[in-house]
Amino acid sequence: MPVVTAEYRTVSGVAGPLGPKYQEIVNIRLGDGTMRRGQVLEVDGTSGIDNKYTTVQFTGEVLKTPVSLDMLGRIFNGSGKPIDNGPPILPEAYLDISGSSINPSERTYPEEMIQTGISTIDVMNSIARGQKIPLFSAAGLPHNEIAAQICRQAGLVKRKEKTENLIDDGEEDNFAIVFAAMGVNMETAQFFKRDFEENGSMERVTLFLNLANDPTIERIITPRIALTTQNILHMNVGSMFLLY
Repeated sequence: MPVVTAEYRTVSGVAGPLGPKYQEIVNIRLGDGTMRRGQVLEVDGTSGIDNKYTTVQFTGEVLKTPVSLDMLGRIFNGSGKPIDNGPPILPEAYLDISGSSINPSERTYPEEMIQTGISTIDVMNSIARGQKIPLFSAAGLPHNEIAAQICRQAGLVKRKEKTENLIDDGEEDNFAIVFAAMGVNMETAQFFKRDFEENGSMERVTLFLNLANDPTIERIITPRIALTTQNILHMNVGSMFLLY
């Protein structure tokens, strides 16, 4: 955070040495004193902002999300704030949601298969621990049920020492799922929460819910926050990421 911060009024465009950085977090104070939060992006969406009385303050920081192992079993909105009436997360670290470039040659070769219980996935599109799984569908298809079934049935298939046989050892204590749903309605959000809680899988799931009535720009942030969370969980307990 810079020692000296600057505010700008009557902004109609960006020109000159203002010093903003790409993806920098911006505090916007409207004429009535209401505070809004923004980010330096190439997007529109300034309806309701009176540029005569509105001020903009650059924080000098990019968006970071608090991460902790305590996020397992919790429910968050698309911005990473708890919405399950639980206590605030005590972060172990604040991580940049944009991450950094990864050298593919430095990655650990995936050897632990995740068994979903859905034969077409397990046989034709096998999933490894730590993998990111996007799930796309269309109206009328049972996408909610499939996503919930994957989270409910997913388990590790490990290779026993001194044998070539693959077995499902049933050890789920070292396995976590980060589930991010974007643009879903309230009914769908309630379905996932209820399903995870009723079948007992919620304790190993970190759930991010971006609702249809949430700000559209939040859908850019939600998968980044969820991926950042998945990375920290994968390094500690092993996990997979399911984007819905």
